[in-house]
Amino acid sequence: MAFPSSSSLETTLARAWQRRGALACALWPLSLLFRAVSGLRALLYRFGLLRSTRLPVPVIVVGNIFIGGTGKTPLTIWLADALRGAGFTPGIISRGHGGDDSASHSASPGASRSAPRAVTSDSSAREVGDEPLLIARRSGCPVVVGRDRSAAGRALLAAHPDVDVIITDDGLQHYALRRDIEIMLFDGRGTGNGWLLPAGPLREAPSRRRDFTIVNAPELTPALRQAVGGIPFRMQLAGGFAEPLARPGERVPLASLAGRRLVAACGIGNPQRFFTLLRGAGLEVVELALPDHHDFLDQPFAAVDADCILITEKDAVKCAQIENLKNDPRLWVVPVTAQLDAALAEQIVEKCRGCSTA
Repeated sequence: MAFPSSSSLETTLARAWQRRGALACALWPLSLLFRAVSGLRALLYRFGLLRSTRLPVPVIVVGNIFIGGTGKTPLTIWLADALRGAGFTPGIISRGHGGDDSASHSASPGASRSAPRAVTSDSSAREVGDEPLLIARRSGCPVVVGRDRSAAGRALLAAHPDVDVIITDDGLQHYALRRDIEIMLFDGRGTGNGWLLPAGPLREAPSRRRDFTIVNAPELTPALRQAVGGIPFRMQLAGGFAEPLARPGERVPLASLAGRRLVAACGIGNPQRFFTLLRGAGLEVVELALPDHHDFLDQPFAAVDADCILITEKDAVKCAQIENLKNDPRLWVVPVTAQLDAALAEQIVEKCRGCSTA
């Protein structure tokens, strides 16, 4: 059984961005223009020519310079748990990528399309985004989404005055919000070919300053360390069990699914990471890679012949809200948890406690 790729252009670019081949070289002049524009924008914020906002609590940005998914959602959940364990009351803001602004706007005719929206465990993934909904459910923290992260932060603090630290899920390049701590996350792809968009996968140069560097990879090789720079911490995603989408909480070890006809389907930025995790658990799976933030309204599983279709939590929050998918007995969710050195949490907490706020 084989499935077509979700996007031939996306696949072509992803391959081109891993080396300095003909396509990347042809796009390189455009990357110089991108570097100049993005660099100028950063300087304008740095020197106060473009306005930025400081919130009255410490702000931690969890982001990346590599376009696409590197594991920010599980890292954000881990960080919220670490801060809570240290006595903080964290709140989380996000742009809400994958959310449908028009749906939200139609539900509230008098509201701005970019107005901050609170995320609860019962929110619609289509309105608030799949990742913020997953974060709200897993972290138990107040979560607010909005294109203007400064406004989202103010709305969160107004609704939850006990919050004393804010985590921004993504937003390294959102300089309109001042930040106290920057965490830059990479995965095993490192910096690709090292070039900026569109010749490479980077939004900013790898030399960009940051407070902490984290690499989501099974091993920190010397080449990977050199590519990402700084003194990186390693993050691993652990996922040893699955549960039926229709019956959350009925967990079984992944290894117990061996021998069945298995399809692994995911709409995340780096689907190979999910497939590798499953194969590491001893499962033989047929891969079905979907576009990042896929909405599943096109019924991608209708023609799939399998005993079990393994999906990520990010995809599950959407499938659970689609009538003809939420009770599909073939769908099994594989939750993952970020594992990091406790010393990293201690350093972040110490830096938070030393932050001066407005």
